[in-house]
Amino acid sequence: MKLSTIWLWIAAALAMVIALTSYRYVMPGMPGAAANVLANRFTSTGALVVHVAFAATALALGALQLFPRLRARWPTWHRRAGTVYVIACMIGGAAGLVLALGTTAGPIGTAGFGALALLWIGCTAQAWRFAKARDFISHRRWMIRSYALTFAAVTLRIYLPIAIMARLDIGPAYQAISFLCWVPNLIVAELWLRFGQGVRTSRPLAAPSQSRG
Repeated sequence: MKLSTIWLWIAAALAMVIALTSYRYVMPGMPGAAANVLANRFTSTGALVVHVAFAATALALGALQLFPRLRARWPTWHRRAGTVYVIACMIGGAAGLVLALGTTAGPIGTAGFGALALLWIGCTAQAWRFAKARDFISHRRWMIRSYALTFAAVTLRIYLPIAIMARLDIGPAYQAISFLCWVPNLIVAELWLRFGQGVRTSRPLAAPSQSRG
């Protein structure tokens, strides 16, 4: 098994675990518990529940889309799941922007999480636009960027325990994490797009006869 494939499996496994465990925050009685973990002035509006529900859905669906064989074998499923992914990113990103404006981490936290939300929406919209235009190479490149930002849900949950175990001041640490959870992800995605194999050329996501209509 290639090293890149191993990393894909690790990333997909982490994404699925985080997605499935995050759904507990949408259960009755859980928003209050979520507020204790992630203080936010707009939690009472339901923005956190909406964000978690749709971001977790995007995280899980995106993990399944990482594997080329799965996309090639079930193109119809790929398109339908991709549509749900785009909708989930848009709604999750909009709710995330609301939460960024209500964060108690100050202007730095607002800037970090706000930029994440805007870029997440923007990259996903670009991926959708290129898919509709049947430019599947550009679609794939923008979708990789989109999922790198979706994966911030995973890296956020890696950095937070590290900050706690290192006994860092959680305020400044959380401000730093508001950028660290997604900037390195996007850098890695860009490096992979530039130097990775099989990125510059790509087979259509579905046969022409299947993708019409």
